[in-house]
Amino acid sequence: MRKILRLIGKIILIIISFVLIYLLAAFFLSKIIIEKELGTSNDVTIYILTNGVHTDIVVPVKNKQMDWSKKIKYTDMVEVDSTYNYLGLGWGDRAFYLNTPTWSDLKVSIAFKAVFGLGDAAIHATYHKNLTESNTCIKLEISNEQYYRLINFIKNSFETDSQGCFINIKTDTNYGKTDAFYEAVGSFSMFYTCNTWANNALKAAGQKSVFWTPFNTGIFAIHK
Repeated sequence: MRKILRLIGKIILIIISFVLIYLLAAFFLSKIIIEKELGTSNDVTIYILTNGVHTDIVVPVKNKQMDWSKKIKYTDMVEVDSTYNYLGLGWGDRAFYLNTPTWSDLKVSIAFKAVFGLGDAAIHATYHKNLTESNTCIKLEISNEQYYRLINFIKNSFETDSQGCFINIKTDTNYGKTDAFYEAVGSFSMFYTCNTWANNALKAAGQKSVFWTPFNTGIFAIHK
């Protein structure tokens, strides 16, 4: 019995130690700031948007470089409306997106698979009419060349069919009337989260970012 208790104690200690190391790494690595590229023009307005946990990259629906409505069709939404000006894009765990509309719906099995990278990924796309700057919605001005890199980063995050089209996930689990889900590349894990993806998107666009962060606070702390 003592051996069993000692083993349980060691396992608990290992888990606690791992969590502490993880949180310390998240804290210190998010303090290593990668500064934005200098001497660039302000051609395209984008936003970073958070709900307090998750970060979206928000881009213009259409400009001379990209018309996202041709890839993320209005007909994929509950409400078909072509007057929206911005498109929010967030990468995350597929099962979490589709099966956890609220935190009270979270199941241990979903959380376990998400934490350890055992599930598939999805992209949540949301059309917005307009956005208002705040502590949770930060405006960034980037150059056309930087936006081109951001476009490629985002496009490469989508799974595509044989014709190169984004694969819409048919579901009733929408968060509103102007959002939809799509199959995505990769797997969510504790080391590569929705916020890690957003931070990497900012890196791709030459914007201020951090070395690594699993949390939205790592991104928004440097943009206040």
